Amino acid sequence: MPLLDEGDLEAFIADKAYDADPLIEKLEERKITPVISSKKNRRNPRKILFLLYKKRNIIERFFTRLKQFRDTATRYDKLKSAFIAVVQLVVVGIAIN
Repeated sequence: MPLLDEGDLEAFIADKAYDADPLIEKLEERKITPVISSKKNRRNPRKILFLLYKKRNIIERFFTRLKQFRDTATRYDKLKSAFIAVVQLVVVGIAIN
């Protein structure tokens, strides 16, 4: 995953869809804490830092609120700068509420 190669991460928080041994091995190899809940069919479920996993919900709810603004979610703006400006405006609006 190219995004994992960029940046200095301490933890990787994701849902069950990312519960794959190759990904978890790569994270542990780079000394990144995987905070991914185990799938039901995993024979040996991993223990996770539940307090970090709860923070994932905050991000999920933020993106759900962001998607309520249809023009932002579907990106009707042609210019990157216009899109970023609209996203910033929406984020400020969400933060105020």
